[in-house]
Amino acid sequence: MADDDAEAEAGDPKKKSKKPLIFGAVLALVLGGAGFFAVYSGMILAPHAEGEHATMDDAHAQPLPSVAFVPIDPLVINLGRGSSNRHLKFRAELEVEPATQSEVAALLPRVTDVLNGYLRALNVAELEEPAALIKLRAQMLRRVQIVTGEGRVRDLLIMEFVLN
Repeated sequence: MADDDAEAEAGDPKKKSKKPLIFGAVLALVLGGAGFFAVYSGMILAPHAEGEHATMDDAHAQPLPSVAFVPIDPLVINLGRGSSNRHLKFRAELEVEPATQSEVAALLPRVTDVLNGYLRALNVAELEEPAALIKLRAQMLRRVQIVTGEGRVRDLLIMEFVLN
C-alpha cells in the first residue's frame, strides 16, 4: 500500500492553468463596462428627436383633459375589538367627467356606504403593509365604479389616510 501512495504522488497530473478563467472574467468586466457606457451615454437604446434632442422649450404641451372632482365626506372607521380601539381617518375625492359630476354627487351616499363597509372589513395588519395603500385604492376604485356605473369615475384620489 505504501508503494501505491508513492506512485500516486509521483504520477500527479499537472494542474490546469487558471489563465483562461482570469482572462474570461476580465473580458466580461470590460464588455459589461463598455455596454453600460454605451447605454448610459445614449449611443444605443436612446430615443432621438429628428436631428436634435428635444428640449422642454421646444415641446408643445398637450392640453389637459377636462376633469372635475367630487369630494367624499371624511370617514372615521373603528377597526374592531382586536385592534385596541384603533381608528382609521379616511378622506378622498373622485375624479369624474365634468358632464357626470352631478350624477356622481347624487350617488355619494352609496359611495360612502360601500367604502365604509369595505374599510370596516379590513384588519390592522392589512393596513400596515407597505403596499397597502395601492391595493386598497384599486379595490375601492373598483367598488366605486360598480356603484356609480361604468365610465363615470376615472380615479379615486386619497387625500388623507391616517391610522390612529
